[in-house]
Amino acid sequence: MSDFLRYAVYYLPPEGALAEFGAAWLGWDPVRGCSTEPPAGVDPGIDRAALTATPRKYGFHATIKPPFRLAEGRSAAELSIAFRDFCARQQPLDLSGLSLASLGGFLALVPDGDIRALSTLAGAAVRDLDSFRAPASEAEQARRRSGGLSPAQEGNLARWGYPYVMDEFRFHMTLTGRIRDAARQAEIRAALEPALEPLLPSPFRLDTLCLAGADEEDRFHLIERIRLSGRPES
Repeated sequence: MSDFLRYAVYYLPPEGALAEFGAAWLGWDPVRGCSTEPPAGVDPGIDRAALTATPRKYGFHATIKPPFRLAEGRSAAELSIAFRDFCARQQPLDLSGLSLASLGGFLALVPDGDIRALSTLAGAAVRDLDSFRAPASEAEQARRRSGGLSPAQEGNLARWGYPYVMDEFRFHMTLTGRIRDAARQAEIRAALEPALEPLLPSPFRLDTLCLAGADEEDRFHLIERIRLSGRPES
């Protein structure tokens, strides 16, 4: 665990058909830590490798706390203890389901229904584990700013090291890189929908979070999956 260069808190789908499809589609399985073969049931003429090049190294996931380097003086073992304690205080969440959607030119699964509790959970993870995050370097900040940031996103970058947290957070499980051509995006979506539709949970229950780490090639691996075991306040 101490050999990883970056850490993150992710939602990884539980073992089953959706997790298997996501790993096969992206070409990397963070749970097993290995490359995967293409999934069955999707048009073989689609250049899956090119479509998934950008998100592949992260695996099929939703980011809860974005990747970060450990702060000076903090250890991976301490992070694990704090992560476990965080999960012990959080309640499982039940949402309506998941749907395939376009987000800024890439395709992803997004939750249906009221997502306020989910956003609150992600915000708490960003805040409560922030003492383990080393400050973002000037190069990292410049890279984030290169695409253009709103004032709120700029504030998040300065405070939390990442633009798309807190009020800018949106839970999503990425399936492609950016597809700039609208017709091409529609084609890929039409190819993915029949394979994904029978796999999507309804309702969608989020009752675990995962601590993940990036190796020397920046590919993410599951370190531990912890159940959310907090109870409602009486």
